[in-house]
Amino acid sequence: MPQGQDSQGSNIVLVALGGNAPSRAGSPRATVEAAIFTLREIFSDFKASRLYQTPAFPAGAGPDFVNAGAAFRSDLDATEILELLHGVEAEFGRERVARWGQRTLDLDLIACGGAVLPDRATFQHWSNLPLEAQKAATPDRLILPHPRLADRAFVLVPLAELAPDWSHPVTGQTIAQMLDARPRAERDSVTTLT
Repeated sequence: MPQGQDSQGSNIVLVALGGNAPSRAGSPRATVEAAIFTLREIFSDFKASRLYQTPAFPAGAGPDFVNAGAAFRSDLDATEILELLHGVEAEFGRERVARWGQRTLDLDLIACGGAVLPDRATFQHWSNLPLEAQKAATPDRLILPHPRLADRAFVLVPLAELAPDWSHPVTGQTIAQMLDARPRAERDSVTTLT
């Protein structure tokens, strides 16, 4: 079976959800829960992680986030999936005005099967970009897998519930291995909401 596909040939899609500002659905927690409900209506075989509370990234960028992960199958290409995700964000009042600021809902397409988009060299460029450069630069196209995936415990912790054995098509590391490589303090800062 090809990397990132199930036995029927559908792509296994990984998405990170988060928010730290109220929306029409209510609190950030209510917003993420409502977004999960909406995504479940759109995508087949949809699974969501528990909800987590995490400090804003980078530190001091705003109130704590409510985060979750999602995994589902889709025959759509990554651009079509991203359009649907952006449509759901808009439903919950997401405005793309400030990078790494407060937001009602953030739906990040983390991976779509074993796709490396737009190509390996572009992925490597964005993956190796220093933090200060990331703050100033934004890709003008979809980069997959998400180039900062291995650096973010707030994405890895929820996804480890759903797809611990998914392996990165460039590095070969699984979600579980990437999570284990994060510093303990970072992993411990991602706490389960009750």
